[in-house]
Amino acid sequence: MTKIRQPVEPFGDINVLEKGQGIEVVASVLMVPDVEGASVGLALDASASIKKMYGVSGIVGSAFFQAATIPNVMEPVAKSMAAYLASFSGNGKVEVIYWACSPDGSKIEPLGHFDSDEVKGINIVGPRKETWGRGTKLLPPLKYFLEQTFAESDWSLIVFVTDGILEDTSEIKEYCLELGRDIASGKRKFIKLVLLGVGEEVDEEQMEELDDMFEGTGLKDQEGNEIDLWCHKLASDMKRLEEVFAEVVSENTVVASQGRILDSQNQEVVNYHDGLPAKLRFTLPKGSTSFTLEYPGGQVKQDIQEALE
Repeated sequence: MTKIRQPVEPFGDINVLEKGQGIEVVASVLMVPDVEGASVGLALDASASIKKMYGVSGIVGSAFFQAATIPNVMEPVAKSMAAYLASFSGNGKVEVIYWACSPDGSKIEPLGHFDSDEVKGINIVGPRKETWGRGTKLLPPLKYFLEQTFAESDWSLIVFVTDGILEDTSEIKEYCLELGRDIASGKRKFIKLVLLGVGEEVDEEQMEELDDMFEGTGLKDQEGNEIDLWCHKLASDMKRLEEVFAEVVSENTVVASQGRILDSQNQEVVNYHDGLPAKLRFTLPKGSTSFTLEYPGGQVKQDIQEALE
């Protein structure tokens, strides 16, 4: 599916797919989930290609604008993200690591666990024990979090910051499909993995491949929600840090007493009589260029033409 780059609020994420005689839409209402005992992690790319962002100033999209006037572009953004994630965590701390270290890009370097205040005092300047990686392998940090520090967690969110092309996509997909099966059988609890792309060399097509990897698998969690481990964001498109939760919402979460979707001809597509869910799935007629969400007290119109070009 194709992601809308900057959805209209209150949407946090919108994906569109032109299929047959219709246009499939999956949209989520932006909200921060209220979760007890959440485990959160932040993994910072330490491959050689991103080295300049740790020590050379430069504008890297709108999310990095304020950081562009100081030498280390990565540090203030990483600190802001880490502090925000720590405030959401069940224990008030976020685990921060570097990944894609060492010559082959397969090692990680943990920085530690930090609360919102402690984050202010850490120096985010790149790996010190390991070398900058000449490759970018995501599976090692993924396994580190899910098999070691978050192995027993009931709710896990991990944000991976990267600027380049992943070298182990096939291995990641194989590993994540097994995770999905474990979640479906009840062996594992909730997991959400966010790829945050920075810079101009990000392979968004590859990010979308991971984002869409569970489509058509039919895997569902114990509450009947379709399993979807990955989502991706580009830093240049982000307006607020809360967007890391854009795909965390559930179809079982009701955000309004009722609502309905209208197509671009103002024809009703679906009516949510019993409550408007935080995650919406519907099909628009072929040729639609937008849709409108009506809810008690207001409405919002979303253009989808960019996803159909």
